[in-house]
Amino acid sequence: MEAKKLFAVVGTDARQAAAGRVLERAGYAVGGAEQVALADYILLPLPLDAARTPLAELLRAAKLGAVALGGRLSVQAKTIAQEAGVELVDYFARPELTVYNAIPTAEGCIGILLAERTRTLWGTNLLLLGFGPVGQALGVRLAALGANVTVCARRAEQRALAERGAELARLAALAPAFDTVVNTIPAPVLTKPVLAALRPGSLIVDLASKPGGTDFAAAQRLGCKAIHALSLPAACAPDTAGEAVARTVLTILREREEHT
Repeated sequence: MEAKKLFAVVGTDARQAAAGRVLERAGYAVGGAEQVALADYILLPLPLDAARTPLAELLRAAKLGAVALGGRLSVQAKTIAQEAGVELVDYFARPELTVYNAIPTAEGCIGILLAERTRTLWGTNLLLLGFGPVGQALGVRLAALGANVTVCARRAEQRALAERGAELARLAALAPAFDTVVNTIPAPVLTKPVLAALRPGSLIVDLASKPGGTDFAAAQRLGCKAIHALSLPAACAPDTAGEAVARTVLTILREREEHT
């Protein structure tokens, strides 16, 4: 009987633990960071922070031919892996992981909206910027809760998907009708003029990756409450987030086998 391939899962948070359980069910032997020297595959945390994870030490200990899989790989991380002779694969770059993460991101955002607002989402006029996987997952859930969602997006096909779609170029003109905005666009869209046009005391939840799409300093000066809500899947649903990482990693490995 062929020995099971070994996965060394680095990190002890709930997301990594959930990923390890999925990998084990898929037929791999699973150990922790102490198993790196014996491992065929190494599952690194997301994001891969070399300052937090002793990456150089870990990868130098890896055996020849081992494959390390991490998320949001920095240039520094790639350099360390290259120097250690370890192949490093970025699972966060996979589009299916974006789709998997859209639902817990949407649920986490709704939790923030419910906690921060003093009115129901039902009957609320809400402005949603961007209609990619996260925007779509959020839009349908907000609509199900009775919110009146207006989507601003650059791409015509995204506007067509939305029940109420508007051109992003019209954002400043639309802003006075809203006091609640969710942004998913990783570009400077909520600029000072747009923020000034929103209703006084508006709430903004920015889901876009750093630095976000909001001028946070201007928002504070104008009396808007702007929350940069990052890494919601890990914060709100770590088991779901870890399972999504593991499913993505399993797909990557299956594709590698098919091409060898």
